[in-house]
Amino acid sequence: MAEISIREIEQVSKDALLRHGATENAASIMADAIAWAEARSNRICGLYYLESYCRQLETGRINRGASPSVEAVRASVLKVHADDGFAQVAFDAAFEQAVAVARETGIVSVNIGRAHTCTALGWFTERAACAGLIALGVTNASPIVAPFGGSKRVIGTNPIAFAVPDGAGGVAFAFDQATTVVTLGAVNMAKEAGEPIPEGWAVDADGNSTTDPEAALKGSLLSAGGAKGWGIGAMVEILAAGLTGGRLSKDVKPLKAPEGDPHDLGQVFILIDPGTSSDFVDRLEGLIAGVEEDGRGRLPGHGRVPMQSVPVPDALWAACKGLAEG
Repeated sequence: MAEISIREIEQVSKDALLRHGATENAASIMADAIAWAEARSNRICGLYYLESYCRQLETGRINRGASPSVEAVRASVLKVHADDGFAQVAFDAAFEQAVAVARETGIVSVNIGRAHTCTALGWFTERAACAGLIALGVTNASPIVAPFGGSKRVIGTNPIAFAVPDGAGGVAFAFDQATTVVTLGAVNMAKEAGEPIPEGWAVDADGNSTTDPEAALKGSLLSAGGAKGWGIGAMVEILAAGLTGGRLSKDVKPLKAPEGDPHDLGQVFILIDPGTSSDFVDRLEGLIAGVEEDGRGRLPGHGRVPMQSVPVPDALWAACKGLAEG
C-alpha cells in the first residue's frame, strides 16, 4: 500500500473526471471534494467513489453539461436546480450569493434539487464555516433503513453535518455522520474485502441480526440509537426531499449503479451568521474550555489537521490512475 500525496490524489481525480466528460469547472470542484475526503480519512466519499462518477458521466446518469441555476424565492431562501449534475457544483454556483444573504439577513437556506449524491456533506458545511458561517446540512439517499420496529426499507442512511467557524478562517467544531450506526459504503467495502461486519450494524431480510455484509445489503442497516436515530433520519428525509422536490429515498435507485435515471436527490443547507449574537464567541470558547478541561476530551473536528498524504490500497490507486490515463 503506497503513501500518496493529497495533491496527487486531487490531480489524478481531476484528470479522470475530465477524461470521462466532466467540464473543467466540475472536474476541479469534484477533485477538490475527493481530496478533501481523503485528507480526512473518509475513503468511502473519496477515491472509492471516483469510478462511479466516471462511469455515470459516460452513461449520462450524471449530466456532463449540467448548468446549475439559482433562484432567490424568499429573502433568505435560495432554490438551486442542479440540472442532474454534481451537488458540489450546484452548491458552488450558489455559494457567494448564499454567504451574502446570510450576512445581510442573519440566515439563509440553500435548497438544492435535481442533484447527484453529494457524498461527504462535511465538504459543504466546512466550506461555509471557513467563510465565517455556522452550517447545518442534510441529504437523503437510496433506501437501506427500515422504520424502527419495521422491516421494509424506507429511508437512506440520511446523513447530517454541522460545522462552526473559529473566527479565524478555520473550523472550531464539525461533524458529518450518517443517522445509521454505520454508512452503506462501509458495508459495501466489507463485502468487497470478503470480511464480516460487526454485530449491531444491520439485520437481514428477515429482521435477524447479521454479520454477513451480503445479508445486510439485502436487509436493513440499523438507525443509530434505535428509535431516536430513526426519528432524526426521518427528519432529514422530510427536509431533503420535501424542501427541494427531490426523490424520496424509497424511490432512489442504487447510487453507484453505472446506468439508470439521474439520482434526483435533494440537499438542504442552513447557513447562519454567528455575528447576530454578541455572546457567540464567548459561549463557543467556554464550551471548548469545558470539553478540554480534563485533557481528554475535544469537540469533533476541533484542532483537526488534514493529512498531506494517505495510504491508498494498490488496487484502488491502480484503478484510479487507469481512469485518468486510459
